[in-house]
Amino acid sequence: MASESFRAYRRRLPHWRTAEATYFVTWRLAAGQRELAPPERTIVMTAIRHFEGQRYDLVAFVVMNDHVHALVRPIGDRRLEDIVHSLRSYSAHEIARGRGGGRIWQDEYFDRAVRDENETNEKIAYILNNPFKRWPEIDSYEWVWPCQN
Repeated sequence: MASESFRAYRRRLPHWRTAEATYFVTWRLAAGQRELAPPERTIVMTAIRHFEGQRYDLVAFVVMNDHVHALVRPIGDRRLEDIVHSLRSYSAHEIARGRGGGRIWQDEYFDRAVRDENETNEKIAYILNNPFKRWPEIDSYEWVWPCQN
C-alpha cells in the first residue's frame, strides 16, 4: 500500500492526514457516562501501550477521569483513524462489560497534526501536566506516560 502524502475527510470534525506526521488526539466520555474509575483508566492505559512500537510510536499520553490525550505517530502505512478506532473500541468494550453495557466514548474525537518540534514539546508538557492542573493537590498520577517521577 503506497503512502499518501496528504488527505482530508470529514465526519462532524475535519480530519487531515499527512505522511509521517505526529498527531495530538483527544477523545471524551459520552454524555451521561460517569467518570472513569481507576481500574477503567488502567484498561485504557493498557490498550494504549499494547501496540506501541508496532502500530504507532507513542510520544506521550494521559488518561484522565473523563477524557484521553495521546501524542502518537503511526508507523508505516498505518492510518490514525484505524489506530484510534482500535483503542476506543477495545477500551469501550472492556469498560462497558464492567458497567453492564452502554456507549462509553463520544462518537467523534479530535486530532491535530503537530507542526514542529516546538509544538511537539508544548503538547508533551500539556499532556504531562494535565492531571496536576486539574488536581493540584496530587504528587503523582498513575495514568500518564512517560512518567514524571
